[in-house]
Amino acid sequence: MIIAENLARAYPMEGRVLHALSGVSFRIRRGEYAAITGPSGSGKSTLMHLLGCLDSPTSGRYLLGGEDVSALDAKALARVRGERIGFVFQGFQLIPRLTAQENVALPLALCGTPQGQRMTHAAQLLDRVGLGDRLTHRPDQLSGGQQQRVAIARALSRDPAVLLADEPTGSLDPAATGDVLRLLDELHAAGHTILLITHDPRVAARARRQLTIAHGRLIGDSASS
Repeated sequence: MIIAENLARAYPMEGRVLHALSGVSFRIRRGEYAAITGPSGSGKSTLMHLLGCLDSPTSGRYLLGGEDVSALDAKALARVRGERIGFVFQGFQLIPRLTAQENVALPLALCGTPQGQRMTHAAQLLDRVGLGDRLTHRPDQLSGGQQQRVAIARALSRDPAVLLADEPTGSLDPAATGDVLRLLDELHAAGHTILLITHDPRVAARARRQLTIAHGRLIGDSASS
């Protein structure tokens, strides 16, 4: 599903060059559940931006589902993001004035799916994540864990090739963290390809494979027992 070959990203900064990522290579198979972990400043966020098609590498190649997306322009990257990647963020990023169902349906509205079809699909996804009785609740009427489950349902709305979860439990208490991680386990068991970005080794251990980044380089690649 994912092939990264010698990915590098450098940024000019005040007369010097910051090498945020240097020569990172790995492969993620379809249906795999992997965590990218490392301390703050390690380069994992830069790698997440590249894998999520939010940025392009300075050098190297990135293939997503066989397509080389490393040299695409901004418009083409936006297409890939919308069609093939489902994002889950630490801060949920739900629209406050919309209900849970409307938030989940929004990506489908943006791509022109008829209203009845998108609302039905959104209801099915919310039921799948255990929120079938919260369709009309706005984000401020939901707990943090429930908001994150809405965000996961939204990320699944266009049946993405990869679910990219960036610190998805970072804003949650231990009970809600457990709920979200169990949901990711269930999605993996159902065949979804999941990339989990986290600084927390306990959260990373829930994945079946851990890729460790430090100083912009891949320093570890191990499967959990």
